[in-house]
Amino acid sequence: MATTLFTQNIIACIWDFDKTLIPEYMQAPLFRRYGVNESDFWTETNALAEHYRRRGYRLSGEIAYLNHLLTHILAGKMAGLNNRVLRECGAGIGFYPGIPAFFDRSRGFVRERPEHQKHEITLEHYIVSTGLAEMIRGSAAAPRVDGIWGCEFVENPLQPGFLNQNEFDLGADAEIAQIGMVIDNTTKTRAIFEINKGTNKNPAIDVNSKMAAEDRRIPFQNMIYIADGPSDIPSFSVVKGGGGKAYAVYNPESPAEFEQNDRLRQVGRIDHYGPADYTEGGATARWLRLQIHKICDRIVADREAAVNDRVPRPPRHLAPAPDADEKSRGPRQASFLEEHK
Repeated sequence: MATTLFTQNIIACIWDFDKTLIPEYMQAPLFRRYGVNESDFWTETNALAEHYRRRGYRLSGEIAYLNHLLTHILAGKMAGLNNRVLRECGAGIGFYPGIPAFFDRSRGFVRERPEHQKHEITLEHYIVSTGLAEMIRGSAAAPRVDGIWGCEFVENPLQPGFLNQNEFDLGADAEIAQIGMVIDNTTKTRAIFEINKGTNKNPAIDVNSKMAAEDRRIPFQNMIYIADGPSDIPSFSVVKGGGGKAYAVYNPESPAEFEQNDRLRQVGRIDHYGPADYTEGGATARWLRLQIHKICDRIVADREAAVNDRVPRPPRHLAPAPDADEKSRGPRQASFLEEHK
């Protein structure tokens, strides 16, 4: 008997990280640890592509900062940097007001109404970032989310001929030496499709496999994507185009970010925007709660409509037909006779 793969009663909030959940770039604690000037690092990173172009090289802007981190290690400015250190530095990441508590509190939004509880609706949180996954895993947000996508590094890269050699011992002093995973503003959409299809929960499902809409774990219309600006337009477009919601946040102390989000709304890139303040009762928390409730209502309506469509009503006893004399009298005459018996 044919059956769908998932019940589709899950809602997903998908979050960008830098400037969305935190006011600074996540690498700031890393730079402080090694005494690297943060402003100089980003200025150099932004200049890399042009300098390499003059030398006849093409450099992808998305991996420029990752390469520059590796160059700092080779130059001895970040000696000993490995994934353990990245996680330790992640513990120093500071969040906007209300985070990470909002992740836990918002899971209760889907249980506030009996009809939502009846259909066992749940809420999941995911972080999809162009930043460093290991730093996010070391942050206070990590235990409160259901999945993390970000850039990753490899320590102790395998050497030529490794297939014919025994596994070598890994030293405690290993350094990151290669880029293992790149998440940029375009490949973020792949992560969204993985959440949509359930690839992250069932590895047997390939993200490139064709799947019917009813077989996908979390439909786009059950998603809310939250980010800070124009670099997230590809992800805003995927979620919003599929029927989900797109919400932009801005630093309350930055008029320029406010204006930027207002332009995104005017051109239809986002549904709404608000301050990056997730405290209870704030505008952003209230908007997200409202949208989560609306998605819950639609899930309930869709599931109950499916029951009505697929489960026909059983036959019922019919009321006895009126006799011929009663029919001939008509409704008014019958009523008159009843009143004057």
